[in-house]
Amino acid sequence: VQLQASGGGLVQAGDSLRLSCAASGRAFSSYIMGWFRQAPGKEREFVSHISQGGGRTYYADSVKGRFTISRDNAKNTVYLQMSSLKPEDTAVYFCAASSSYSFVPSVYHYWGQGTLVTVSS
Repeated sequence: VQLQASGGGLVQAGDSLRLSCAASGRAFSSYIMGWFRQAPGKEREFVSHISQGGGRTYYADSVKGRFTISRDNAKNTVYLQMSSLKPEDTAVYFCAASSSYSFVPSVYHYWGQGTLVTVSS
């Protein structure tokens, strides 16, 4: 599976932004999809993941209630809708695919290239 993340940009605090991650290759619907982020000088951290069918989702406490993950298996795409953005959300956001549920980046087999989100105060 090849992943291509997009949708990042510069926004102001309180704004919304939607990230997309398009997958090519086979069996997208068989993977758990996750979003991670990495701020400058920090380790990559878990943001959210979604089950193969989309019925099960999980969020990091830092984004719960503000971010929503979804997927469209017909379009081979996973989304991250971000609202009420804060300056501390500034990071490069990565999508990833896994066969297992995990918060640990190393468990994910495939990664997109990342898209930069910058939130100004």
